[in-house]
Amino acid sequence: MEEKEAAKRIQQLREEIRKHDRLYYEEAAPIISDREYDRLYKELVDLETQFPDLITPHSPTQRVGGKPLKAFEQVSHVIPMLSLDNTYSEEEVKNFHARIRRLLPNEKIPVVIEPKVDGVAVSLIYENGRLRQAATRGDGNVGDNITQNIRTIRSVPERLRDAAPKLLEVRGEVYMDRKGFEKLNDERKRQGLPLFANPRNVAAGSLKQLDPAIVAKRPLGVVFYGTGATEGLNVDVHSEIFPLLKKLGLPATERWWVAESVEEILDAIHELDGIRHNFVYQTDGAVVKVNSFAQRERLGFTAKSPRWAIAYKYAAERVETRLRDIVIQVGRTGILTPVAVLEPVLVSGSTVARATLHNEDEIKRKDIRVGDTVVIEKAGEVIPAVVTVVKSKRPRDAKPFDFARHIHGKCPICGDPIRRDPQFVAWRCENLQCPAQTTRRVEFFAARSALDIESVGGIVADKLVESGLIREPLDLFELKTEQLAKLNLGTDEAPRVFGEKNATKAIKAIERARTLSLSRWLFALAIPDVGKTTATQLAQFHDNIDDVAHSQLLLDVLEYHQKRDQKESAREIAERLIKAGFAERSKSKAEKDGIVTEVGPVVAQSVLDFFASTTGKKILRRLNELEIQPTSEKISAKKAAELPLAGKTFVLTGTLPSMTRKEARKKIEALGGHVSSSVSKKTHYVLAGTEPGSKFDKAKQLGVKIIDEAEFRKILPR
Repeated sequence: MEEKEAAKRIQQLREEIRKHDRLYYEEAAPIISDREYDRLYKELVDLETQFPDLITPHSPTQRVGGKPLKAFEQVSHVIPMLSLDNTYSEEEVKNFHARIRRLLPNEKIPVVIEPKVDGVAVSLIYENGRLRQAATRGDGNVGDNITQNIRTIRSVPERLRDAAPKLLEVRGEVYMDRKGFEKLNDERKRQGLPLFANPRNVAAGSLKQLDPAIVAKRPLGVVFYGTGATEGLNVDVHSEIFPLLKKLGLPATERWWVAESVEEILDAIHELDGIRHNFVYQTDGAVVKVNSFAQRERLGFTAKSPRWAIAYKYAAERVETRLRDIVIQVGRTGILTPVAVLEPVLVSGSTVARATLHNEDEIKRKDIRVGDTVVIEKAGEVIPAVVTVVKSKRPRDAKPFDFARHIHGKCPICGDPIRRDPQFVAWRCENLQCPAQTTRRVEFFAARSALDIESVGGIVADKLVESGLIREPLDLFELKTEQLAKLNLGTDEAPRVFGEKNATKAIKAIERARTLSLSRWLFALAIPDVGKTTATQLAQFHDNIDDVAHSQLLLDVLEYHQKRDQKESAREIAERLIKAGFAERSKSKAEKDGIVTEVGPVVAQSVLDFFASTTGKKILRRLNELEIQPTSEKISAKKAAELPLAGKTFVLTGTLPSMTRKEARKKIEALGGHVSSSVSKKTHYVLAGTEPGSKFDKAKQLGVKIIDEAEFRKILPR
């Protein structure tokens, strides 16, 4: 296909995908199947891959967001995001209504009743119809800037439709829909990964991800129910907000009621309870709000919440069933968890046959025994939990559950001794070779962020360990294609072999991992306290893994902190570290004459201890035997200082004409520069494109030099 023809087809695909997004997310009326939608999306991805010059920042494929952040920027809410007073009592709802009538006597006070969405509270700011910022509630006054993550949610428009106000802050809840949650857990089950507990936790965890590419893979949605700061918006009552949001293309609460009497309020709460299980998102209550904004202003606020609203929480459905048995599961960190095996029972629309008992102390506190009749509820309507025991129905021969005796003091998976870990109120298997733990280490070792070994996660890792083909991660490098091809991922009764095609693919990935960088290997080895950033820092100052294991730099860091009171000795060590580029002089007044090292004493001790341990020594020996020598990223202090942009800090904002911000960041970092997420007096340049954000304004205030792409290219080496 020629580029001109590709451009035309790409535009058609983008328009069609946006139309289907609108039908699915805004109107809940899809006209094509998920498979057909995926086909259109894949065609667009393939064409943009073939013709990268045709990619635009607003293409549906670019919702992944960009490079992972190191940390979230903190942003202040123009109007505080206060939480609501909660109640489980209809009497309290009556008292609330009486209270507002007492505060506004002789007035009609219509209220709105709407679903209380069980999600994560967020605030989005649109300026002149374009999404400018998204933030979490945080402490109500300050939250995390999650704009990159919010952009990955397809139901969130980049631009508002119709005549958008100059400033519009919308508030709502990010959620994971029921079907998406079930699909995600089904996928994790197939991969042998731990299942997520409930949709709200997954939504909250997703928004905390620093890598927007991960967020983009989660089936998240958002529903808006109100506004914060606005400019150019003429709305007097809350009930007008919902149709306005939909008109602007924002997903809004689909059902609400207006009521004037207590009877009408309670009728609406009951009606909502009857239909809320049909919504795509989880709900745990009803919110009652005064409709008139003028009346809200006169009612005011308490220190923590508005006087003009209250949240009524529905009671979770509870049922009785018999506890048949208690079994012990071993987690991938070695912790033993008791699980209740139940007579299957229907709770909140699904059949429950198992429920968590958390730990030994929980069993003792509730005096749970095999044979008991227990009361079950779904906490958050998802996690099955044993609430209490119906002791009047207890069998005479039911005995207290003895956790240690039940498993005879041994791990039920490997048979090795266990011990009680007081820190986690749990029993733990200490055998690092326990299959349950080995599987977890193999998964981590092979993960995309580590050695990126395709097809060796989840069920494959489980079966490799279970079959005895591997006992530790490095055994992967001795696997043969024919061994992997014959691996049975199913059961003896229903076999499902891995297959030669998958095996060949996996072996190629394993071989490729041999040549990956030192930082990837340091991260993959799961050294305590060593994350991706620390692994990169260590790799930049060491030649190989042996160099890290016996690092003089790390020994110097420890010695420096041990001798800080001995000024002369500490000064000598500090000078050595500074000369090596592993430290710089502290700019803090409290740390006068002190230094800041690349890694602290905790990390230094952890790394040295790991490689000095039996496990660490074995790893070094095996790597040598396998002839694996990860490539070094070591940069000498002299070489780093000689790079063209060494010591320069950049901040990127807006859309650049001919390169993405990701590409600009790569160029800056490759030349020794640093890219920051926020502007300060220490910023050297703000690289600004079209429609820059608040960073542009802050740069002007601080007098930081602002450059465009043309000027940026001039400072790059020819």
